[in-house]
Amino acid sequence: MATNLIVRNVDDDVALALKQRAAAHGRSPEAEHLEILKEALQRPQRRSFADVLASMPNVGEDDDFNVRKN
Repeated sequence: MATNLIVRNVDDDVALALKQRAAAHGRSPEAEHLEILKEALQRPQRRSFADVLASMPNVGEDDDFNVRKN
């Protein structure tokens, strides 16, 4: 079911930027606002740093990463 949203107290410069962006994309300000919300909320979730580290392949030996001292 669709929901109507009302955004109050929008700065004039933000409202103008929305209108300009909408015009550049050939949409109404309301349609542009909806597109901005979709882009912000439906993008893929970011992976945590721990998940990224855990997904790295186990390559090399510990000695490969030791700092050489002269």
